[in-house]
Amino acid sequence: MEDVVTMDKIVSLCRRRGFVFPSSEIYGGLGSAYDYGHYGVLLKNNVKARWLGAMIQERDDIVALDSAIILHPKIWEASGHVSGFSDPLVDCRFCKKRFRADHIDQSECGQRPSKHPGETSQCDLTEARQFNLMFETTIGPVAESGSRVYLRPETAQGIFVNFKNVAQLARRKPPFGIAQVGKSFRNEITPGNFLFRTREFEQMEMEFFVPPAEAEQWYRTWIDERYGWYTRYGIRESHLRVRPHEADELSHYSSGTSDIEYLFPIGWSELEGIANRGAFDLTQHTEHSGTKLEWVEQDGTRYVPHVIEPAAGADRAALAFLVDAYDEEVVAERERTVLRLHPAIAPVKAAVLPLIPRNEDMAAKARSLYEELRRRFAVEHDDSGQIGRRYRRQDEIGTPWGVTVDEQTLVDDTVTIRDRDSLEQVRLGIAQVGSWLADALASDWTTPKA
Repeated sequence: MEDVVTMDKIVSLCRRRGFVFPSSEIYGGLGSAYDYGHYGVLLKNNVKARWLGAMIQERDDIVALDSAIILHPKIWEASGHVSGFSDPLVDCRFCKKRFRADHIDQSECGQRPSKHPGETSQCDLTEARQFNLMFETTIGPVAESGSRVYLRPETAQGIFVNFKNVAQLARRKPPFGIAQVGKSFRNEITPGNFLFRTREFEQMEMEFFVPPAEAEQWYRTWIDERYGWYTRYGIRESHLRVRPHEADELSHYSSGTSDIEYLFPIGWSELEGIANRGAFDLTQHTEHSGTKLEWVEQDGTRYVPHVIEPAAGADRAALAFLVDAYDEEVVAERERTVLRLHPAIAPVKAAVLPLIPRNEDMAAKARSLYEELRRRFAVEHDDSGQIGRRYRRQDEIGTPWGVTVDEQTLVDDTVTIRDRDSLEQVRLGIAQVGSWLADALASDWTTPKA
């Protein structure tokens, strides 16, 4: 099936159906900052819930954590972020735009977008200089006398500094993991491509602590686990790949890193990274804090666990699910835009639609069914406009099933259930809809785009 999706179409759909808005729009907006609307919140919450479910609910060797956004500033010195978390920056003196020096060949000239910076006679680029990506702020009543701190650029360090607390209290021993979902902040030089790269974003990170001899085995295991999570929830394998980092790409502490990449409209780009971080993080925090972060076996054997880190972005994952689900087709000589989202990811699971909203009996039946279903499922009652338009609206937000109350319902208490993808319809008794929907949501699902 040929892809028809573009980033412009995704942006338009998100705006049209209330998934995502430009932030601070009435004031002219703020570059690469977005607010999630109703359906966007539900979609991203589903992504995070499925991640936490896979990490915690379906396993007994990972526990949860929610660490603070503002951490002790020495943490970022120990981790290397103060001295080394930077990108090379160049300015153009002519157009006044800034660019990452290592991404010049992917950037557009500020005056001639068909050219790269430095390719026109007017371009006047400065020498590259390092630009730290952390946002600074101060703690204290007066900025001048306050302590300088940072908004965290990743959630991982909050996990590492809590290793001792968790190891003592969680009744787990290596191999075990600590999982966290939370906001991070990076003062990116060139954010862009909608939700793909923003300065404020949510991360889904898990640090898996293992005996040193088992690190390579677990590294390979987590690559497979994380790849399988995306395909499980509908991402096409034809648009997914694992790319191991070359030696010159690896962080100094990493013995192996692999990116799970997705074929976005902008090309193959990182969706999630899995890294074998070794003992670097716990060792650094031990040295800088004076607190030993190690594991002690019952026989007295001591070692610093190695860490395997699967790190994903909730916003970037949500964007990938939207892109992969987007489809267009012609039905009954009319164009239809549809999001073929996995039912577990879809913001709304079913829409209850009275065929003729002005019919009081029909409207009452539909409302009653909706009130019953909403106790168990994320459902929506939609009685605005013609039935065809309501179907199209639900298709565009990815609702898997439409439940229509019509004239026949008033005769025999049955309703029509319409499938979003196949458009097939089945007739079912009202009393059976709840159990039918529960079974449908628990069933395996494969994208028809595969």
